[in-house]
Parts: sequence; structure tokens; C-alpha cells
Amino acid sequence: MILSCSNIDKTFVDNHVIKNASFHIEDYEKAAIVGINGAGKSTLLKIIVGELPADAGLVTFAKDKSFGYLAQHQAVDSKNTLFDELLTVKQEVLDLESAMRQCELDMKSADGGALELLLKKYTNLTHRFEDINGYACKSEISGILKGLGFGEDEFTKKVATLSGGQKTRIALGKLLLQKPDLIMLDEPTNHLDLNSIAWLETYLLNYKGAVIIVSHDRYFLDKIATKIIELDNGTVSSFKGNYSDYALQKEHQRTEQMNAYLNQQREIKHQEAVIDKLKQFNREKSIRRAESREKMLDKIERLEKPVEVNADMKLALTPHRTSGKDVMQIQELSKSFGQNKLFEHVSFELKRGEHVAIIGDNGTGKTTLLKIINELLPADTGEIRLGANVEIGYYDQEHHVLHLDKTLFEEISDDYPYLTNTEIRNTLAAFLFTGEDVFKKISALSGGERGRVSLAKLMLSEANFLILDEPTNHLDITSKEILESALNAYEGTVLYVSHDRYFINKTASRILELTHRSFINYIGNYDYYLEKREIMTPVSVSETAQSDADETSAQKRDWKQYKEAQAQVRKKENDLKKCEARIEELEQKCASLDEEMAKPENATNSAKLQKLLKEKETLSSELEELYEKWETLSQ
Repeated sequence: MILSCSNIDKTFVDNHVIKNASFHIEDYEKAAIVGINGAGKSTLLKIIVGELPADAGLVTFAKDKSFGYLAQHQAVDSKNTLFDELLTVKQEVLDLESAMRQCELDMKSADGGALELLLKKYTNLTHRFEDINGYACKSEISGILKGLGFGEDEFTKKVATLSGGQKTRIALGKLLLQKPDLIMLDEPTNHLDLNSIAWLETYLLNYKGAVIIVSHDRYFLDKIATKIIELDNGTVSSFKGNYSDYALQKEHQRTEQMNAYLNQQREIKHQEAVIDKLKQFNREKSIRRAESREKMLDKIERLEKPVEVNADMKLALTPHRTSGKDVMQIQELSKSFGQNKLFEHVSFELKRGEHVAIIGDNGTGKTTLLKIINELLPADTGEIRLGANVEIGYYDQEHHVLHLDKTLFEEISDDYPYLTNTEIRNTLAAFLFTGEDVFKKISALSGGERGRVSLAKLMLSEANFLILDEPTNHLDITSKEILESALNAYEGTVLYVSHDRYFINKTASRILELTHRSFINYIGNYDYYLEKREIMTPVSVSETAQSDADETSAQKRDWKQYKEAQAQVRKKENDLKKCEARIEELEQKCASLDEEMAKPENATNSAKLQKLLKEKETLSSELEELYEKWETLSQ
């Protein structure tokens, strides 16, 4: 065991964040701490590393074990380049290398006993250098920088010129290079693109130490975690397995709790009915029996009703009207910023009801494309055509659609003036803003709270074409699941940018990957994309850049497959309609034949009757075949 937490307790004013929490982490175990926003996950990590004092309880590390901690936001202030900043972690390697070079110089002018001593010293230094993998030090640093999304051309950049997210990546790189016995990471995937997250997964899976992760990235947790530590209303519970295992166990546990609660409620009502009946008899014995039962009932420890999953936030996305079948067509779209060419000659179309995810590395132009579609940025070349009756609802990851100087109430009432005060309050309450919360300024809200306001406006828009930019950013797992359910039930069209692979897997029916300035189309969810990408690109893009011609060819090939698949679907729909029409026609003919055979003049005419019966048998036989065909097509 590398870490033990016993009876940890923490309260902030009147908020009892952690209640008597106990758990432990074994050597080499990969654990994840999960819970809704504000549950106390980061607080728990800070207590473990000693940045916050616990009100009660004990944190114990195994003897001679080291740990490293990465907070959500890191202030890496340095005049070093990226490479040199990571190299500072390897000070022992640098010192040994310097001592070895000095020994080599000294040996040139030494002889006799002095040379023998120097040779012995040099041997000891080289052994130690090999033990700490000194010869691979620089390649190890390069590998980590590349894995975290930095190109070789960025290695000489100054750390001071980086953004906050990039500095957090540098802090993560330094922590990984230190190789502590226990790594603790708070939201490590927040500033990583899909390739970097996949690299970090592999790194942590193979890490020769223990790991504790706080994350809302369920796909990441499914890959990494072997234990889930849940923080729920201050109470800590441990579950074996990854996130999906935990979700199943949690649902099973909740079902058992609900059944126990309902059974107890039934028993209580039954006992109360028996007591009332005994009292109605109004006999001495019956009253004594009633009193005895009342005492027993008072001693029962009443179970609390389990809270319904996802019962708090309510999100229903319903289009006001149906759009045309062709929702959007993009032809020959290009965009550059100075010498930075983001994409060129981009062409694709969206059909009604499609849920399309745009993925790609950071900085490739995904958000820019959404802004061009929403006319917030101009394209350099190309054309965007919207179909009939298309109404756009836009969710902006930076929440520029919100007005910082307005209150929540004003934000809704100004955009939807036809809503009554009660309707506005009810809408905000559905997104967890109640009481005086509705008069808070947008500027005073956290990122997650602004996300909920944006979702509320999206719901009210009743649009039939949703364009979403990183909709799951700042949302906790429960809120993500609510959004997933709402999108899966949504009958309109969705185009979104996301790095959340679990979310993409749950909601996307098609993926557009923006790579090397063009799009590659995949008809399926994220798992399908991974499978097809391995087939289409056996050598990774990071190792071998494909030529523009190859990209265009791959795009056209996959687009052709998409069009063929769409054509097959349309053909089946058409065949189904024809089949239904033919069945209706034959059933009407059979009904007419029955009427003919029922006529008195035909009933006595055996030749005519025989002819009508034979005709009906032929029609019935065809109908049987059509019924089978219809069942096959309708599946």
C-alpha cells in the first residue's frame, strides 16, 4: 500500500465537503476520483498533498515513497526554452555528464596512481549514468514533448511566451519525467488534443507506479482506471474496475436502494393500515395491539429515498419546425490567417437528422469553421448554402453569445421577451439556478455555470440545426450524460466540435476529421473511427505526413462510400414504400374478390366461383411473399 486516507473530514463555513472519508491506494494501482462539480475532488487531492489542512483524519504515505502532483492550473514562470525547462528535472543526469566530461579531460594529463583513481571514478560515474538512463535522457524529453502535442519546431520556444494551457502541459511533462512512486493529476486532459490524450493513456497504463486521477473524461477513465473513488454528498465510496464498471455497479446499487426504500414504504403503509383498523375495533385488546405495533413502527430506521439519477438538470431539445432534407452544403471552403493555412477546398454536406462530430488536433481550424458557418468570421473562398427552413442554434465554447454585463434573468428575458417571469425562473431552475441566483451577473459565473446558461438558451431557441463548440467543456459527468440523452432524443441536425471521445461515441453518427488542411469522412462513432483509421492509415500521421494528393484521394474515397451508403438507404426506403403500396393494393383486390364471391349469382355459379377462388389464391400467395419482404425491409 502506497497511500492511506483515514477518516478525512473537511468543512468550508457551512459546506461539509468531505465526511469521514477513508480509502487506500495500492502500489501500481490506477485510481480515479469522480463526482459532480463542487463535490470536493480537488479539495481531497490538496489535502492528500498537504496544500490544505484536513479538519480531522490522517493521510499516510508508505515509507521512502515519493509523489508528484499536477493541479488544474500551473504557473510555470521560466526564461528557459521548452526543452531546457524539462531538462531541469534531469539535474542529476546533467551533473553526472559534466563530471564525466571533466574526468575525461583530467585523464588526458594524469598517470600512475592518479590515473587509476580517475579511471575508477569514471567507471562509477558511467555506471550511475547508465542506471538512471542518462544516455536516453534527451530522447525521453523529446518523446514527452511530442506526446504532449509540441512539435520539434517549438522546442526552442520560451516558456514565458506560452498560454496557460501550454504551461500546464509543460508542468505535466516535468512531472512525468520525475517518475514519482505516486502521480496525482487534476484534470490532466483539459488542455490536450485527442492524439495527446491517447499518448498520455498509453504512458500512464505502462507507468511503473501508482496513479490518482481527477477527471470528467469517461473514455480516458475507461482506459486507465482500475479503481473508482466516488465523492457523493461528502461521502467516499470505492468501486473496483474502470468508469463503465463503476457506472453499472452504481446503477445496480441505486436499484437495490430504491427497492429497499419502496419495500419499507409498503411495509410502513401496511402497518399503519393495520394500526388504524385495530383502533377502529375500539376494544381493550385491539388498542393494546395497536399501541404495540406503533412502538415497533417508531423504532424502524427510515430509509431515505434515493435521489433520481440526472433528476436535477432538465434539458429537452425540441425543434420548432422541421427543416428540409438538405440542411447545409459547403463547397470549396478555404481559410488562412496570414501564412497559417488552416484548411482549403473543403466540401461536404449535411442531411436532416445527422449528428456529425468534427475532430482534429488543436489549432487545425475546427472552431474557425463553426464561426464561418455562423457568419462570425468570413471565409477566404468557397460557399455555404443552408437548406429550406433551417434555423441555427449556436453553442460557443467561449460563451461569446452571453453578455457579461447582464444578469441571468436579463440574459433570458432580453432574448426571449415573450416568456413570463415565472417561465424564465422555471427555465433557469431547470439548469440549477434558483432563488437569488437568477440575479447574478454572467461575469460572476464559473465556466461550468456559463455552460449551463448557454444550454438553457440553446433549449429555448427551438432550433432545428445545432452547432456546438466543445459543449462538454466545464460540465461534470452527470451534466454530460444529460446532454447526451437530450442530443440522442433530438430530431434535428447536429454539427459539433469536441475532444470528449466518450461523448462522441455516444452521440455521433458520423465523424469529420480535420487533418492536413482537409476533411476525412467516417460514417460511424468514435470507436468506428479508430477502427477505420488504423486500416486507412497504418503509419501514424505524426510519424509520416501524407501528401495532399493522398489526403484528397482518401477524402474522396470515404465520401464516395458515404454517398453509396446513403443511396442504399434511400433505395431500401423506396423499396419499403413500394412494398407497402403493393400490399395495400392486393388487400383491396382480395376484399373485392370476397365481395364478388358473396354475391348470390356467383355463389351458385361454380365455374365463376372457381375462377374467383383461384384468383384469390394467387393474390394471397403474393401477399404472403410481400409480408415477408416487408418484415425484412422494415428491420
